Amino acid sequence: MMVAPLDGIRVIDWSHVLAGPACSYYLGLLGAEVIKVERPGRGDAMRHRGGTDKARAAGGMSTAYLTQSAGKQSLALDLEREAGRAVFERLLKSADVLVENHRPDTLTHLGLEEEATRAINPRLIHCAMTGYGRGNAMADAPAYDVNIQAISGLMALTGTTETGPLRTGAPIIDYATGMAAAMAVMAALIQREKTGQGAFADVSMLDTAFALMSSTITDYALTGTEPKARGNAANSRSPSSGVFACAEGRISLGVNEEAQFRALAQALGRSEWLSDPRFADPVERNRNGAELGHAIAVALAGRSANDWEEELMAAGVPCAKLRTLAEALALPPAEQRGFARRGAAGYCGLPFQIQHASQPNGAIPPQALGTGTQAILRDLGYSETEIQRLADQGAVTCSSQ
Repeated sequence: MMVAPLDGIRVIDWSHVLAGPACSYYLGLLGAEVIKVERPGRGDAMRHRGGTDKARAAGGMSTAYLTQSAGKQSLALDLEREAGRAVFERLLKSADVLVENHRPDTLTHLGLEEEATRAINPRLIHCAMTGYGRGNAMADAPAYDVNIQAISGLMALTGTTETGPLRTGAPIIDYATGMAAAMAVMAALIQREKTGQGAFADVSMLDTAFALMSSTITDYALTGTEPKARGNAANSRSPSSGVFACAEGRISLGVNEEAQFRALAQALGRSEWLSDPRFADPVERNRNGAELGHAIAVALAGRSANDWEEELMAAGVPCAKLRTLAEALALPPAEQRGFARRGAAGYCGLPFQIQHASQPNGAIPPQALGTGTQAILRDLGYSETEIQRLADQGAVTCSSQ
């Protein structure tokens, strides 16, 4: 029997930009009903920025917005108005989860801090995503992905002494925070099954960045050695790991174990390394790391990365040719598993598959601002007359698109 793990769970997505909307999108892919609450007028700012398609962005449907907006109904609601706030309270009473990424000061201004939302609905899971989490002097500081990459030390680890610190090429902190928040929500839902009570989930972008650097942090804590940018060298610090130039293209080697090194030497036609006193055992290889790295580079320079990848993989050597995104999406695992199109309405999906879990088939495509307003209000018990009055007051915006 196919089931959706979160079938019957209603999620209110009162968030913006990437991390919050990504969290609710993931929950929707697992079967939750998701209602996205946006301010009337421009809605989520991400509707109008992100990606290279300027025409879509100008129309309020940027590619960055489309990525995590399928499967959601759009409710255009002005929470600054008393009538809009009353609608939101009724919505919260019907919900299982609230996902938001506003600063605590904003919540206090609107009277929607976690104590207030939990008073409205004691079974509610209130998931709050902020740059630095609650309970510290930076709790109200604004933050985007690029800021967290800078302040967390992640950028200082990326690049080389020549390039200086570099941001990763994609907003990995945003999406990792969205995943962390989705995990927190699911854990809180399981907890609610045991206690009958809702909970507040405090999700920090900085904590998430630290989680992505866990082994580096542990090494620093135990040794006091300040980590430095290593460019394309592997974290294992093995001299036979890293990215090497080939006759055409580049290849990444992950040769960390003795058996892997023996396989590499034989596949490269350098069996003499196995008896060379400089490279014969791991201690000497590390001591003569620069020489070994040079020797590997010379060996690889004779053929293309394509050729080496095929041969080295066949020999059991962990390796991968450096690819562009277009090339990566054409790989058999990407094409056959369909990540880029298996999500709601054919957009990117979850990075895992669960046996017997139903997939989001024919889900709601990303909606124009306010498209779901009338249907949502009717579901909450508002009459047509009341809906029109709310619209006349500017508390809601209805759209037929």
